[in-house]
Amino acid sequence: MAAISVLAAALLALASTLDWNRFKPWINDKVSEATGRSFAINGDLSFSWERPPEQQVGWRRLVPWPHIRSQDIMLGNPDWARTGPAMARLKQADATVNPLALLTRTISIGSLVLDGGDLVLEKGKDNKNNWTFREEEKEEPSAWTFALHSLAIKNGNIRYVDPAKKADANARIYTDPDGTVNFKLGGKFNDEAVGGGGKAGGLLTLMERNVEYPVQATLKVGETTITADGRLTDPAHPSALDVKLKILGASMSDLFPISGLVLPDTPKFSTEGRVVASFKPDDIRVRYEKFKGKVGESDIGGTFEYLHRKPRPLLRGEVVSDQLRLTDLRALVGTDEEVNKDEEEKIPPGKVLPVSPFKTDRWGTMDVQVKFRGKKLVRDEELPIDNLETHVVLDNGVLSLAPLNFGIAGGRLTTELNINGRGNPAKARMKLSARGLRLNELFPAAETMEASVGHVNGDAELSATGNSFAVLLASANGEVRSLISEGSMSKFILEAAGLNIASAVAAKLFGDRQVQLNCMAVDFGVTDGVMQTRMFVIDTADATITANGKVSFKDETLDLTIRPESKGVRVISLRAPLYVNGTFKEPDFGVNKGVVAARAAAATVLGVAAAPAAALLALINPGPAEDSPCVPLLKQAAEKPRAPPPGKTTAEAAKK
Repeated sequence: MAAISVLAAALLALASTLDWNRFKPWINDKVSEATGRSFAINGDLSFSWERPPEQQVGWRRLVPWPHIRSQDIMLGNPDWARTGPAMARLKQADATVNPLALLTRTISIGSLVLDGGDLVLEKGKDNKNNWTFREEEKEEPSAWTFALHSLAIKNGNIRYVDPAKKADANARIYTDPDGTVNFKLGGKFNDEAVGGGGKAGGLLTLMERNVEYPVQATLKVGETTITADGRLTDPAHPSALDVKLKILGASMSDLFPISGLVLPDTPKFSTEGRVVASFKPDDIRVRYEKFKGKVGESDIGGTFEYLHRKPRPLLRGEVVSDQLRLTDLRALVGTDEEVNKDEEEKIPPGKVLPVSPFKTDRWGTMDVQVKFRGKKLVRDEELPIDNLETHVVLDNGVLSLAPLNFGIAGGRLTTELNINGRGNPAKARMKLSARGLRLNELFPAAETMEASVGHVNGDAELSATGNSFAVLLASANGEVRSLISEGSMSKFILEAAGLNIASAVAAKLFGDRQVQLNCMAVDFGVTDGVMQTRMFVIDTADATITANGKVSFKDETLDLTIRPESKGVRVISLRAPLYVNGTFKEPDFGVNKGVVAARAAAATVLGVAAAPAAALLALINPGPAEDSPCVPLLKQAAEKPRAPPPGKTTAEAAKK
């Protein structure tokens, strides 16, 4: 026994007096060979003995543990990396080893402390990354095992670089005495500033099974802030996630670079809900349950579910808004002034139609099936819009809103919209039907409309090609028809509707007084973005008014001539035609004094218009005891409006 004690003491003394730096070349070569990267311990490598941890009992408390300290460690980057020659640098590493565990072929590290570490994680072309080392050759499983019982990081920094995502972000990491990991975030992502931070469970917990790993984090990217508080189950092999998630941002579309979710442009928004996820091989499901929030001034709530599947992931769910403001809906489709300040700068001088391209490149990255319902729509003028319903479907790059329906002014507006974004340019089709809109409810702010019972009906079908709103309108083909029966009209009413040009024309015709409207029938043919009048008749108590001309979406110009025919001597100003010219941005209107007004009787005018008006008969919806004054004008039944295939005019489609 004495001999063994002397031998042990001699070995301990020898280990303490050896110059361990002599072993550095051998260690460097072995690590480089194993990783396929350059590796070097450039600083001092030292060895000492220390007392074993208090957890050791009995005679094991008498056996000292070796303490190995290495300084200035470097692990190299692959040749293609652009972040420099080093993937990792470490100022100092301290490790204590249980010598008794070596007898059972176990490398047991009691504690590992990393100080002043810098780690760079970089992605390159073809989805390459620098944290995947060369594949190890298949060999027999090692008889040795590895165990790490305590890990701490002091002043660590992790940098993430991904040129494809325009990301160069970093995280500063430090560990509390109780093992809690704290981190602070900074840098750039998608050319936006990144910030935030948080804390999580101990680093060693990430290597354990069947445990819940606590996470509290805040991530800020540009104007988007994401806050998470919850737990990750089995972090070594994630199987479930349960966190409270809050999101605040300038637009939902900003979440695409962060999450990969294809969401629309919106006003400022905020949501709060519970995220429950399950992770299984080839079956990843994430649910954002019972979330509530706001988009602009509108409330929203519902549930989203993300399914990772092939060939594309799927986002599905239902969203309900109890009160949806019309200004927020305009922003959703890109017509809100506050949202589109950048858009205004891009619009060419003298133009008004939005020219920003659709983000169709995102449409092919995932599929979407979302039902939306807005129970009540509100606008400043109290226009009675309610019960908005739509089903948004994005399938392999094809976007459809079918149906897009809502109640308005006692009637119903039904729309079907389809945009195929797979090709370049995109191809679009739209069908629209308005039925039973009541004039007195359409303009409730007008006191003189209280007694009016007029109805508005209309149909339209258009097809177009293009990658922006302006280009689609400039290439549109199809038909637009509308009929107003039994109502009233005045400059005030038209101003209430925001129809400034029509308001000015009404002032020229009638002054600013209420005029009984028998009917208004409109029929436009649309070819290559030009709306050409086939019939435009307004029949009032004072006059019958016809119009012809065109409205061009290609160059945003107006060219309409309005010919009034007086039914009495009261409207003296109706002896000369009116014109509407100019551009959408700067329209011009007035009396054409160089042309003598047509003096045909009102009946003659109605007779001339009767043939093209036949197509509008289907828009009349008289009650059982009603006899619409427009019936004599519209003699025969008509077909619904039609549009040729996108990219074809009606004439070109008829040749086939």
